Amino acid sequence: MTATLKEHDYSFRKLQQANFHDMTFEHVDFSNADLTGANLSNCLCIDCDFSEAILRDASLQGTDFQGCSLRGADISGANLFFAMLEHADLTDIIHDDRTKFFDLYCPAEGPFIGYKKCFDFRIVQLLIPADARRTSATNSCCRCDKAKVLSIKDMYTNEPYDEAVSYVDSDFIYRTGEYVVAENFNPNRWADSTGGIHFWLTRKEAEGYM
Repeated sequence: MTATLKEHDYSFRKLQQANFHDMTFEHVDFSNADLTGANLSNCLCIDCDFSEAILRDASLQGTDFQGCSLRGADISGANLFFAMLEHADLTDIIHDDRTKFFDLYCPAEGPFIGYKKCFDFRIVQLLIPADARRTSATNSCCRCDKAKVLSIKDMYTNEPYDEAVSYVDSDFIYRTGEYVVAENFNPNRWADSTGGIHFWLTRKEAEGYM
């Protein structure tokens, strides 16, 4: 059973290397706490305050921070793989080049190649143009508002096809040589399952999509 902690004051506490894995926190104050190296993976944080907290090298994989304050928190070296940050206050948050899955995962500028998986195990190779809007949340899946279809191939045999049908919208068709445009593109990068053309940077990652 998941442990739940409510209305607790951990502010300014020394909590280095603490193991909070899989816990639920409601209205808990972690402001200015030292959580260096702490394990907060898969935690549900409801209206919690992590402002000015030290989360250096912390394990934050799968942690739900939606609606929490991370204002001024230091996440240098922390791992945020699949952490949920939508509606969190990230003002003045501190991170570095060791922080995992916080910065944009795909190139911020210029054209590049992406891949996606469609119905019938068809792999679509996409050119994301320089003027396309692109974004990512806290994992390796990215989104863009438009792309050109370079090729469509069977995942197992590499047999070429002219068309592929999106998993999410059966009316969204990818055709070789043509551009596709997602009119519903959501520019909020922290909203993960939302509008846009979802893609990966490698074919292997696209093939692993279920």
